[in-house]
Amino acid sequence: MKIAQVAPLAEAVPPKLYGGTERVVAYLTDALVELGHDVTLFASGDSSTKATLSPVWPRALRLDPEVKDHLAPIFMQLETVAQRAHEFDVIHWHIDYLSYPLLRRLGTPSLTTLHGRLDLPELPPLYRLYGDVPVVSISDSQREPLPEAHFVATVLHGLPKNLLNKGEGRGGYLAFLGRISPEKAPDAAIRIAARAGVPLKIAAKVDLIDREYFKTKIEPLLGHSDVEFIGEICENRKQEFLGNASGLLFPIAWREPFGLVMIEAMACGTPVVAFDNGSVPEVLEDGVTGFISTTEEQAVDAVRSLSMLDRNRIRREFERRFTAQHMAQNYLKLYASMSKPRRSSATGLKVVGNELRGERRRAMHPLP
Repeated sequence: MKIAQVAPLAEAVPPKLYGGTERVVAYLTDALVELGHDVTLFASGDSSTKATLSPVWPRALRLDPEVKDHLAPIFMQLETVAQRAHEFDVIHWHIDYLSYPLLRRLGTPSLTTLHGRLDLPELPPLYRLYGDVPVVSISDSQREPLPEAHFVATVLHGLPKNLLNKGEGRGGYLAFLGRISPEKAPDAAIRIAARAGVPLKIAAKVDLIDREYFKTKIEPLLGHSDVEFIGEICENRKQEFLGNASGLLFPIAWREPFGLVMIEAMACGTPVVAFDNGSVPEVLEDGVTGFISTTEEQAVDAVRSLSMLDRNRIRREFERRFTAQHMAQNYLKLYASMSKPRRSSATGLKVVGNELRGERRRAMHPLP
């Protein structure tokens, strides 16, 4: 099958530093190539892939100080893919709704994976306008605020099986990994670790929009607790950081669409203490791969119980449910169903664990 993957230009694929969407695109693209498919990746020129790279812009936009107008490269990307659409059996978009005005005009089946939050007030009217565009959710929870969208599947994320290995968790600290922002709630992580009497290491980026939050809410806590703020870390430091941690704190304060860091921790055999929000119950098995809490008090108790969990079992659960090859195989089933001739009615697809199962939905057709 000839497949196009269209990645955001904000980060390289995979990203040099923080970047969840671009990391998933990298894993999916390489896994599809490993499974024998002809894949072209439309991404920034500093990307690294097993596929054929079609570089739309020389560098990731976030790390290119010379770029003043970020929309110009994105429009170039849209036009480049449109001109080459006839070369592919399916086009898989990862750039949110930016491609929608093109899709009805392309003769190639297309689908879009939605990687972000869907509880924004502008989205229902947008998806009433584009209600025929096939979209994929990354958890069932993600799709709940937006019934107007034409969801054709839920496909859970995956990591390369050997990207991260099981660690022993002997570092004597808890880990927080990701981004400093109110919805990620690092302040809750600091309080939980302090009350549990366990040191906390925070490896996270601080976006410009969140600098005031970091200065007013997080920095004052750093001096009063056993907390080490490491800052943003690259991919090759995650093994040591997560593998040596006794647990990962994920006290999410919003409807998290997936939470890639949870399966990164699981790949290291590291249990996760998370709040019951968004996708968490779909990713974690309470009492097996971590603990799901509803309050900080419950999370403190969970931290004190982490030693009860089997790190070998956690690693096995990662291999069973969250490898990149499983993710790629699920997408391939979806691509194949979209490439079939138009039918008057169809069965949508839903991923349960690692399998696509039938789900009666609106007809899932390739776009005309």
